[in-house]
Amino acid sequence: MAGTVDPTDITTLSPLILGGATLKQEYNENPSQVPIVNILKYAFSNGINAIDTSPYYGPSEAIYGDALDQIRDEFPRNTYFICTKVGRIQLDEFDYSREHVRFSVKRSCERLRTDYLNLVYLHDIEFVPMSQTLEALKELKKLKDEGIIKNFGLSGYPVDYLRRVTKHCFEKEPEIGPLDAVLSYCNLNLQNMLLKHHADEWKQDSKLKSISNGSILAMSLLRSQPTLSFHPCSQGLRTCADNAARYCEQNDTELADLANKFALSEWLNNGPTVIGVSNLDELKAALSSYSIVKASNGVLSAGDKKLIEHIQSEIFGKHLNETWPSGIEHPASVQNST
Repeated sequence: MAGTVDPTDITTLSPLILGGATLKQEYNENPSQVPIVNILKYAFSNGINAIDTSPYYGPSEAIYGDALDQIRDEFPRNTYFICTKVGRIQLDEFDYSREHVRFSVKRSCERLRTDYLNLVYLHDIEFVPMSQTLEALKELKKLKDEGIIKNFGLSGYPVDYLRRVTKHCFEKEPEIGPLDAVLSYCNLNLQNMLLKHHADEWKQDSKLKSISNGSILAMSLLRSQPTLSFHPCSQGLRTCADNAARYCEQNDTELADLANKFALSEWLNNGPTVIGVSNLDELKAALSSYSIVKASNGVLSAGDKKLIEHIQSEIFGKHLNETWPSGIEHPASVQNST
């Protein structure tokens, strides 16, 4: 039997967290065919103690809930963390009302077959006015006080805006107080290092317990297969990624493997990394990359370093750290952000 975890202590989240976004149809045409039971068993048997999902990820919560129920005898509820989200419903549909936040949390508990959630994020906060975000956070804080959730925080893409909100909550919102956690995605990978530039000071100025790094392949950008059609990046960045994949192939390397090792090495000892996998081979590859990085204390091989330096300077070049538009424009004044 796996060891138990303190349900409130997210500082003990495993270095890798099993993500649920790959259970959306955009990533897998038939999510129910993903061998999630076997993936969970292998993950939980090899050091991973947390999953991360969302109602926005299609059937992800229900699929996870059914799978977790099937392995409950081997892996009881108190041996892993469940992280999920609230607020994002569809691509262009959000509901940050207090009523929906509470409804969504209780629905997630039902889908995931649990009476509590270890961590709940507001999902992609850049798409709604800050005033709505603050109201939703107040309801999450209330749910935490009631014990239904153990930790709460927010997720999104623009690092500077996420940091601004967390700092504001700590300094100026006593009804909310310091948030517990943040999930940033696509901001610490082979193409974008913005999260690394913020991390240490961010934890301190917002009193965060955890910052997680998600989508280390930048939503399919950093792999040999074509970038998915829905990706919001510029055509220039998409072309750079294609060139990076060809360069890796010429050097007998898979771009995704190199990108995984790079992101894991850069975020090692900073916080968890959320990984999205669709089969056991992908999970094993991610665990192998982490083991290699961990064993070398984050120091990559000379060969990998040479490839990375060429890709970042010669292929991505001016597109290194390039971001894409995400969300609405937010006024500088919180009072005017309505």
